[in-house]
Amino acid sequence: MSAIAFPVPDAGILARRDAIIAGLSLLVAPDALITSEDERRPYETDALTAYRRMPLAVVLPSTTQEVAAVLRYCGEQGVPVVPRGAGTSLAGGAIPQEDAVVIGVSKMNRILEIDYANRVAKVQAGVTNLAVTGAVSADGFFYAPDPSSQLACSIGGNIGMNSGGAHCLKYGVTTNNVLGVTLVMLDGSIVEIGGGHLDAPGYDLLGLIVGSEGQLGIVTEATVRILRQAEGARPVLFGFPTSVEAGAAVAAIIGAGIIPVAMEFMDKPAIEICEAFAHAGYPMDCGALLIIEVEGSEAEMDAQLARIVAIAREHGVGTVKESKSAMETAAIWKGRKSAFGATGRIADYICMDGTIPTGQLPFVLERMDEIIKGYGLRVANVFHAGDGNLHPLILYNCNDPVEAQKAEDAGNDILKLCVEVGGCLTGEHGVGIEKRDLMTVQFNEADLHQQQRVRAVFDPRWLLNPAKVFPLKGRIAA
Repeated sequence: MSAIAFPVPDAGILARRDAIIAGLSLLVAPDALITSEDERRPYETDALTAYRRMPLAVVLPSTTQEVAAVLRYCGEQGVPVVPRGAGTSLAGGAIPQEDAVVIGVSKMNRILEIDYANRVAKVQAGVTNLAVTGAVSADGFFYAPDPSSQLACSIGGNIGMNSGGAHCLKYGVTTNNVLGVTLVMLDGSIVEIGGGHLDAPGYDLLGLIVGSEGQLGIVTEATVRILRQAEGARPVLFGFPTSVEAGAAVAAIIGAGIIPVAMEFMDKPAIEICEAFAHAGYPMDCGALLIIEVEGSEAEMDAQLARIVAIAREHGVGTVKESKSAMETAAIWKGRKSAFGATGRIADYICMDGTIPTGQLPFVLERMDEIIKGYGLRVANVFHAGDGNLHPLILYNCNDPVEAQKAEDAGNDILKLCVEVGGCLTGEHGVGIEKRDLMTVQFNEADLHQQQRVRAVFDPRWLLNPAKVFPLKGRIAA
């Protein structure tokens, strides 16, 4: 696909490549600087693999001070910088450009402190999401945000994109679970924002940093909340005849004021794909499936499930299957969290990420089906239904340029639909390059200029992740 444009590389920077690399070599250890073409190739893309650009060089610092030295040098040389966590971005947030240096945080992977008394942990940005829970689970704690890629994705990347996950319905997304960060600015200065406490005084700069997609600075450390594990948790499978009926049940459950810990949706293609991969015991005779998980004491779970089941029956549910063991629970969630990888076994796909009001779910599901069929494509729907965060997986053949363009156009139409019904372009994947040129659908010129004015305070020369978030035309400086 070639619909998304990249900036024309700066010929002057390309001509100075050897000198720039020589300068970088003075700042980090030899094994932290990657310059050969073969070794740079793994960094030319992220999980949005349809687009690739070979970076000028890759630096993998081990400390905040090294990040500061590299950023200061790149700023002085006028070299663009692309921050990178684990490269799991589905919106192209870590795709570089030919005149840019990638700064990866993968070597910054230590958990620095666990404070159970105050229920916080301090971690480096390269720590994986799941590793935080792994470090505290034996003591009965967990880290709430749980993206499907949590085995690989890093805390730094989660902060950049404000990632969520299946359990964000009850516990919130990354911004609700981060209390402080260490941020390195483009001039190399190191600032502490927030910390191991609530309600930091002054402007809410932390709220600005989380979700800023690496355009304001590079996060090297974070203080995150850790929470007590619930007394018990129980996922239940609800099989419905159609997606519309399942969507109506979701809207009714949320409308009744019931907040399960998770409420996940799969349509029939997604059920078949995930069951073939994970053998999770999903019902195969339904058109749509809800995985609804409740937690608490046995009495609390029974009471909440009774209300949910009653609403589901009002909307035509055909199957209600409770997990009876830890093994069944693990299988149910393995199927859901493997959805993206399992789909990749059968077809190329684009994973969209739009958010809608839950009351619009039945209408949007019908309209999405019309959009996909209008392009002659197939779709597997699997998403966080409780908070209206859609993840349609649009299936196509990446070796067919016409079909690839149709898939991208269909995805754009779905995102426009999300905005039309009162939603937004992204729920947890970020804007990156994927949705950059759709920002004008959600925001008018004054909105975009105001956002860019804030960005320009941190980076007036557009050196930090410069090809992302905002349309290339009409950009403003400080």
